[in-house]
Amino acid sequence: MEHLPTKEQIRAWIAENPTQTSKRDIARAFGIKGAARIDLKRVLKELEQEGLLEKRRKHFRAPGTLPPVTVAEVARVDPDGDVFLRPLEWDAADGDAPAILFVAKPDDPGVGAGDRLLVRVAQVEADDHAYEARLIRRIGTPRGAAKILGIFRKTAEGGRIQPIDKGADKEWRVPPGAMHGAKDGELVEAEQTGPRGRMGLPVAQIVARLGDPLGAKSVSLIAIHQHGIPDDFPDAVLAEADRARPQGLGTREDLREVPLVTIDPPDARDRDDAVCALPDPDPANPGGHVLWVAIADVAAYVTPGSALDREARLRGNSTYFPDRVVPMLPDRLSGDLCSLHADVPRACVAVRIVIDAEGEKRGHRFVRGLMSSRAALSYQQAQDAIDGSPDSVTAPLLEPVLRPLWDAYAALRRARGRRQPLELDLPERRIELDEAGTVTSVAFRDRFDAHKLIEECMVLANVCAAETLQAKRSPLLYRVHEEPAPERIEALREVAQASGLKLAKGQVLQTGTLNRLLADAAGREDAELINLSTLRAMTQAYYSPENFGHFGLALAAYAHFTSPIRRYSDLIVHRALIRAHGWGPDPKKDGLSDDDIERLDKTAQAISEAERRSMAAERDTIDRYLAAFLSDRVGNEFAGRISGVTRFGIFVKLDETGADGLVPIRALGREYFRHDPATDTLTGTETGVVIGLGQRVLVRLTEATPITGGLSLELLEIEGETRKPPRRKPSRPGKGKPASVKRGKIRSAKPRRNR
Repeated sequence: MEHLPTKEQIRAWIAENPTQTSKRDIARAFGIKGAARIDLKRVLKELEQEGLLEKRRKHFRAPGTLPPVTVAEVARVDPDGDVFLRPLEWDAADGDAPAILFVAKPDDPGVGAGDRLLVRVAQVEADDHAYEARLIRRIGTPRGAAKILGIFRKTAEGGRIQPIDKGADKEWRVPPGAMHGAKDGELVEAEQTGPRGRMGLPVAQIVARLGDPLGAKSVSLIAIHQHGIPDDFPDAVLAEADRARPQGLGTREDLREVPLVTIDPPDARDRDDAVCALPDPDPANPGGHVLWVAIADVAAYVTPGSALDREARLRGNSTYFPDRVVPMLPDRLSGDLCSLHADVPRACVAVRIVIDAEGEKRGHRFVRGLMSSRAALSYQQAQDAIDGSPDSVTAPLLEPVLRPLWDAYAALRRARGRRQPLELDLPERRIELDEAGTVTSVAFRDRFDAHKLIEECMVLANVCAAETLQAKRSPLLYRVHEEPAPERIEALREVAQASGLKLAKGQVLQTGTLNRLLADAAGREDAELINLSTLRAMTQAYYSPENFGHFGLALAAYAHFTSPIRRYSDLIVHRALIRAHGWGPDPKKDGLSDDDIERLDKTAQAISEAERRSMAAERDTIDRYLAAFLSDRVGNEFAGRISGVTRFGIFVKLDETGADGLVPIRALGREYFRHDPATDTLTGTETGVVIGLGQRVLVRLTEATPITGGLSLELLEIEGETRKPPRRKPSRPGKGKPASVKRGKIRSAKPRRNR
């Protein structure tokens, strides 16, 4: 073409070809070559100066408008199901970005908040939006984006998806062509494809059939979905993990001759800590011990800013279910390179701790080393060996390795007795499944000295990490557990008094004071109630770059160091140790980065929230398994204890399984019950019966709903007294003859807190 196009021709080309608007695209379209490109550049500059075009990232468009094709992000979905987008390229100088209504076609995939879409837009005149958009393709989805997970119910016009969340009532309509062969009653995963239609329900299409809602994979999958736990590793993360190779000795300290062993549950896939104890040869420390705690060197593989690091920070921790683990790191690391397998050289960060005969720490030092575990033992296996029944693996280790460990543990126990950490005794439930995912039994976990030995070693190593980093003035993340609020302790005191026990008043609260209460309750029928009430009085532990101490462990400074495979907090502490010691040829590569330090506050908040998310998901999954286990025992009677009192009913913890069920307020009788939140009681205004926390009850199971984990109960007896509803209608509140049922123990029903 010999002549330049006119300005009108250029503007028309840009309007008709919105994806080909760079100077090179325009030159190619009009056949402009060589020196003529300079003239084209001049014309485009004039169009900019005249305000007829604006340039964005080498592309041109009309000012103050969106190009016909643009990239936008899903900003919100309103209660009616309408999806609104926000343009990603918009100059604030042009005012507020225009609202874009997304108009979905029936076969479009579902979109959710944060999705990035390439859309074709057209201006419209409407009250709540200036553009309408139609999808060209979805180009990005945020991690943790919402999915639809529910139960498919077939209808004459296709089907519906019912939610699996407790209390949720929203449903989605599935057209006949979007069912993908789903059967009635199946658990399905779906995507929303359109807003509310003529039936008032948003439209969805099924993308995956997950089968039986109570199948082996479904129960935990529901919790993963509900709580937004990332369970798929991005390709970049997996690729980075696959490129990792075993660490050599290099500048590391050679610990392969130290007789370290791992002691874990029998089904452990990752083994991130190893221990060893030897008599201290120093004559100045008679009867003392040298304790080694070696931890997998995850920081050598997960470096700051890497894809693995971003994913680990997002997950915060591993999440454990009866049928699966959602790991923080891919299996190439968690189950292989960072797992301290027996007789395999593995990179580690270790601490050598010297304690005296009474378990008091005399000194410690950290090293970055290469170790080789002597054996991978289970708790039961190690305990059996100490108790006189060694097997072929533990027999040769008994005298040189295990007995010295137990000797050191005895010393640490004496030191623990003087320190007086909180000594709660709460049994932990164990859900056992068969290969099909069916619950075969619900029992309480065994707790051996082997468990306590490892815990004491880990606590001491964590203390050493905090002390070392404090001494080196290094930033770090502390594990913080603040002392309980006075009103919580007062509520606990009421529980103790109602149970005939004492909790001293008017003194500085110490864990030793609480331990005396727990010791007084030991062996009594209400021991679990006192332990649970004490736990509920505690604050929730969290992570912080500031040190506020650990009340429950009675420690001035505490930092998680011992589980970097499954906790991001520990990885941060490892990096801090690497940077503080200047380990390796380049501590800036895998040590604590400036960016890590800058965002410690945000990291602490994120991983504390991730921990609470995992705990809630694990608890919900246990509830569903328990409901499934009890579903064929509807109509049976169970003994239990009132564990919660609310205005809508009472919660009862069943003795046999530890499951919690609800007796609805309507099932307590045909009278009005007055709820007193201060004492956590319900008082019948007709009979005067007082229902309170801790009372022994007999209940009948009336309903078990595995899909939500709910149990409904009928109250039969309170403290041995048959519970009979009144025969006449209730009179006004305050009237009526009091019943002879005893008032139960009273305690705070505040949410259970973790340490």
